[in-house]
Amino acid sequence: MELTALAAIDVHVHVEQDAHGHRSLDDELMDASASYFKSTDDRTPTLAQIAEHYRARRMAAVVFTVDATAATGHPALSSEEIADEASEHADVLIPFGSVDPHAGQAAIIRARRLVTEHGVRGFKFHPSLQAFQPNDIRYYPLYEAITELGLPALFHTGQTGIGAGLPGGRGIKLRYSDPMLLDDVAADFPELTMVLAHPSVPWQDAAISIATHKANVYIDLSGWSPKYFPPQLVRAANSILKHKVLFGSDFPLITPDRWMTDFAKLDIKDDVRPLILKDNAVRMLGLR
Repeated sequence: MELTALAAIDVHVHVEQDAHGHRSLDDELMDASASYFKSTDDRTPTLAQIAEHYRARRMAAVVFTVDATAATGHPALSSEEIADEASEHADVLIPFGSVDPHAGQAAIIRARRLVTEHGVRGFKFHPSLQAFQPNDIRYYPLYEAITELGLPALFHTGQTGIGAGLPGGRGIKLRYSDPMLLDDVAADFPELTMVLAHPSVPWQDAAISIATHKANVYIDLSGWSPKYFPPQLVRAANSILKHKVLFGSDFPLITPDRWMTDFAKLDIKDDVRPLILKDNAVRMLGLR
């Protein structure tokens, strides 16, 4: 990957369909999330299409799926296949893996293999969708393994569009994505680089506090158009967190074009913009 040729690094891109036509979510959840985001673009581009999309924009993308097999009963896409295919587009794609925390020791073994045999560069968790409380010590051995591997872990925080508008939200519990649960993890694993994904509404102030307090914690700006960012997040990104905030779109639900257009109108200092768009991600991902 030629970093100098890149205009930006998008740290939050979902792979929603594999080469076999399998989808990451069942139809009801897929439709609900598309409705929540008012998305009219292709909801399920293949990995090759994602690579071309970002290559045309001189951007790199961190790509992943979420393995929520135990919680949803829906078979997950293969992180192994995603990583292997991403290697064919190494100029623009950075694969993260996903393991089901409920799998216990099997998740740990798989996480190690995803790194050693398939070259993943980090891990993605979605506590609400995966139905686990991330500060439960039952999951600490998994974090220990990721820490030993020297890779970052990206956690969904705050509201989720998955299940939004459905009766009972399809049983998906928002409280698992309270960033304060991750403060415990950040404190207990100071060598684990962690990313709090999304403006963490309704817990935005908590996320800012955690990222300010814990040197190993970043915030990504995915899942929201920048014009809707909470004002305190914009203030923090412009000042105390200017080295801790990352560009993320949540593609394909929010396109990088839409995100960039709205970001250009945001009151962000000129010297902070390149930090958010690329430089902070280079450091977080250990690309240099």
